[in-house]
Amino acid sequence: MPKFDVAKEDLERLIGKSFTVEEWEDLFLYAKCELDDIWEENGKIYFKADAKDTNRPDLWSAEGIARQIKWALGMKKGLPEYEVEKSDIVVYVDEKLKDIRPYGVYAVVENIRLDEEALKQLIQLQEKIALTFGRKRREVAIGTFDFDKLKPPFYYKAVEPDKIKFIPLNCEEEMTADEILEKHEKGQEYGHLIKGKPYYPLLIDSEGNVLSMPPVINSETHGKVTEKTRNIFIDITGWNLNKIMLALNVLVTALAERGGKIKSVKVVYKDFEIETPDLTPKEFEVELSYIKKLAGIELSDEQIKELLERMFYEVDLKDGKAKLKYPAFRDDIMHARDVLEDVLIAYGYNNIEPEEPKLAVQGKGNDFIEFENAIRELMIGFGLQEVMTFNLTNKEAQFTKMNIPEEEIVEIENPVSLRWSALRKWLLPSLMEFLSLNTHEEYPQKIFEVGKATLIDETRETKTVSESKLAVVIAHPRVTFTEVKEILDSIMHHLGFEYELEETEHGSFIPGRVGKIVVEGKEVGIIGEIHPQVLENWGIEMPVAAFEIFLRPLYKPSS
Repeated sequence: MPKFDVAKEDLERLIGKSFTVEEWEDLFLYAKCELDDIWEENGKIYFKADAKDTNRPDLWSAEGIARQIKWALGMKKGLPEYEVEKSDIVVYVDEKLKDIRPYGVYAVVENIRLDEEALKQLIQLQEKIALTFGRKRREVAIGTFDFDKLKPPFYYKAVEPDKIKFIPLNCEEEMTADEILEKHEKGQEYGHLIKGKPYYPLLIDSEGNVLSMPPVINSETHGKVTEKTRNIFIDITGWNLNKIMLALNVLVTALAERGGKIKSVKVVYKDFEIETPDLTPKEFEVELSYIKKLAGIELSDEQIKELLERMFYEVDLKDGKAKLKYPAFRDDIMHARDVLEDVLIAYGYNNIEPEEPKLAVQGKGNDFIEFENAIRELMIGFGLQEVMTFNLTNKEAQFTKMNIPEEEIVEIENPVSLRWSALRKWLLPSLMEFLSLNTHEEYPQKIFEVGKATLIDETRETKTVSESKLAVVIAHPRVTFTEVKEILDSIMHHLGFEYELEETEHGSFIPGRVGKIVVEGKEVGIIGEIHPQVLENWGIEMPVAAFEIFLRPLYKPSS
């Protein structure tokens, strides 16, 4: 979750009201943040805010927090309004950027006054959006420029790398594109996003001055905003037009909270044109009965309306429904529960009196979970150490490093990190990764995990099924198939099952030292010695023997 610094004095100037430090601890909750730290620096009190919602980048700055608190306290209500003046500024987008970094959106904010704190917030907001919401600039990269130093129209071009040369930010000498990627700090960090492409993105003005090489670095001469800057040109690039438009909306409205005047820019693509930013309010509709049922508190229709108006909504109550309009800098309203959450935030979670539930039944543990716990106890009794690894993984770990062909698995549509981009279909890769991170520890290493694997199942409503599995891994210089099979024998004996091993081939295991585990005619798992290629892929120098089994077929429900 994003953490960012804000000055108490700056926040209160934006709100127009002062509060004690103790009051601020509760006020941050309105902005879906917690107060993580407080300190004093140069006579000013600073807060470290810990944002608890990655879908609300509009709350990741002093401007966003101040705006939210003004509304939550009733100092303002309803839909925030921002005027966007149309300008004659144009940006032309090169169609050759289609497979490199295809989209850009732009705006100008005029008559802005940037003191030290305002400049800090602008820089920090850009960084937090690009890092978290923008997935380390892969999806969203932001540039801000002193508009008075630029000559429109602008051109977002695809340029051959060997024809690019400019002075990158915080440098004194010109560098080529490749030199920037190799030597500049930001080039080393973000160069992989464009390196190897036939063209690099370049934003220039009508006089050929380089503004930036998105998503890597701005120009020192034309891409630096200071406290003397009065008019700011904003450039945001990425792969998803809706996503970069949201980031632009967040940025321009934050600057508008400091008195900036927003002006639009025409963006010309090969097949279409758009005016950005677009601050047209979004719409949603929710049943009032739904809010009342799940809120857990007694609320009238008018109370719900008043609470929603304190969370940026324009509310029209009609036929038992709330027809809502909400700001274009928000993109987190996808379900009625999101609206319910706003109602409860405005009401104040701390104002809700807890009630002890009156239940006519007694709780008891789930029988299958008790069975899983019994398996854990059994494994510990065999001298194995339990580990708990993540359900989230990636295709490389599940398939490539395990030396097997890639298969269809459950993937996340917009993962925060490519490392955590899918749900695992088997546990052994997670245990292999654990071994790879502990090669410095003593051997033998004997570990196990009882965990979930998610499989594709088209017959189910969700098209997936979560299965409980047991995986065991043993690593030391003399480990054999027999040693790990002895543990499998003991498990089956304790559970009252007989099993058979059938010959099979599997890329993760050594040929001839791998078998399918079959119980009552059904395959329930696999056992064997791990293939040397797999060990090399994970950087493990010790032999490894392992097995993995489904637990549900071995579960006997109590009558």
